[in-house]
Amino acid sequence: MELEFTTDQDELRDSIRAVLVKESPVTLARQAVEHDARPDALWATLTGLGWPALTIPEADGGIGLGMIEAAILAEEVGRVISPGPLLPTVTQLVPALRELGTDAQRSHWLGAVAAGACTGTLAIAEAGSSFDPALVRATAVVEGDRVTLAGEKRFVVEGDAVDEIIVVAREPGTAADDGVRAVIVPVNAVKTERVRTLDGSRRLVHLALDGTTVEADRLLGGATGPLVATGLRRAIEEATVALALEIVGSAQTVFDITLEYAKQREQFGVPIGSFQAIKHKFADMMVSLERARATGYFAALTIAEDDPRRTTAVSVAKAAAGDCQRLIGKEGIQIHGGIGYTWEHDMHLFVKHMMTDEVLFGTSATHRARIAELIGV
Repeated sequence: MELEFTTDQDELRDSIRAVLVKESPVTLARQAVEHDARPDALWATLTGLGWPALTIPEADGGIGLGMIEAAILAEEVGRVISPGPLLPTVTQLVPALRELGTDAQRSHWLGAVAAGACTGTLAIAEAGSSFDPALVRATAVVEGDRVTLAGEKRFVVEGDAVDEIIVVAREPGTAADDGVRAVIVPVNAVKTERVRTLDGSRRLVHLALDGTTVEADRLLGGATGPLVATGLRRAIEEATVALALEIVGSAQTVFDITLEYAKQREQFGVPIGSFQAIKHKFADMMVSLERARATGYFAALTIAEDDPRRTTAVSVAKAAAGDCQRLIGKEGIQIHGGIGYTWEHDMHLFVKHMMTDEVLFGTSATHRARIAELIGV
């Protein structure tokens, strides 16, 4: 396994960062929080640059890059907490379609995503907040050329602001992996309820599925059962690593803002960054940040190479990212002192974004329990 970035990957990061710094400043996230503003101009710019096509295979109209490049994108999006449907489209909708879609379905929907004509997300969590396909209770009944859904989905990222939602459900009367289905549903076919959460820069919604009916050709792969559950888990692993690295990007910005503040803010006639206690805090923050980044990219690489360690690596990455956001969020606010608690300062935007990321697709505690299960503890 080669853990060093290639020249092309470094150049990709530089170009993504340059665009996001210019086109998606933190003021854009603040507008989303304060005025519920949609970043339509940003989305037009990003589609014009072909970013939604980043990991779509060339055969389906995409650029054909892989998980490492998606991870780079996620980290850079986290640096500026860029709002909009880019990340769920690239790291949730696209992986699920790649894993589960027939050739015709992939050509249709992935081609539309690559062209910038389609956005999407994944709906799996329910009242129990689990992201395991084996635990879904929503149902999908196939009758002739129609599929009828029932149940609910919770905390769907951008769930009322995308074009398509991949809904994970099961055949009635089945359990565990048996009977699991994935149906791609147009957003205007379901009832959505916006959820006011800690992070106002990200749209999270609940879906009411009862009475939702779509054509049977929207049943991904035309399949059911363990094969679908396995494909979904692989797609969810990609989404989870992307969230872990988005946390890393946000944490890096909090670290950088806090470090600059510590160099400028004076107490007793000297910068507070010269105090030993503050230096110790920054050392701990740096260790946590680099640990989260290293485990995140290692997990991305295991996915890119389909390494058998991928499932464990993904959980390690998400747990490390959760630890990182808690430490850096706390220390970042405290080192800033009183100003760190104000609405006017950007600190709270990043901290709330990281805290929400930590919960989505499994908390640190959830992934630690998953690691223990995987290694037989």
